Amino acid sequence: MAAQTTWRPANLEERIERVEALDQIRQLASRYALAVDTRNLDDLAALFVEDVRVGRDEYGREAIKKWYGRSLERFGTSIHFVGNQVIDFVSAEEATGVVTCHDELEMNGEWHLGKIQYWDNYVRRDGTWYFKRRRLQRWYLADALTRPSHGGGVNVDPAALKVGQLPDIWPSWNEFWNARGTSPR
Repeated sequence: MAAQTTWRPANLEERIERVEALDQIRQLASRYALAVDTRNLDDLAALFVEDVRVGRDEYGREAIKKWYGRSLERFGTSIHFVGNQVIDFVSAEEATGVVTCHDELEMNGEWHLGKIQYWDNYVRRDGTWYFKRRRLQRWYLADALTRPSHGGGVNVDPAALKVGQLPDIWPSWNEFWNARGTSPR
């Protein structure tokens, strides 16, 4: 994919601003993955512009929380690993991007491995970058054939450093499932 950037910084101050913008936009993708995997719908919605369009007729962060809440109920544990990111600036206030991601999803008691791309539109409002639009495109989703046991390999060696069990140690994970009166396991 050839560079599509049309905004070219004119001076050192604009160049520094652009470097900071690149980092903020990269953080959006990583924070999105963390919010999805921990089922933190408040943090997830805060990554989008306040007037984000959801579907054809709904707008706003409450609508996006509702949409993601319904979507994420289909999965138990999810693990998203953000990989390549390409960011092109349209202006000092707008950019587009493509983010490649590896995902692992627990569905109906089975694990699936996949590769996806997000096609993003970003906008800066009041000095902060947000998703204006995020479209998921999938390469594949395949059965992992062997279901890892929940917590498999964690804390089995008594001399090893004790670690928390993901995703259960995230308060938002438990809040998400408790609010629905169910559990993925």
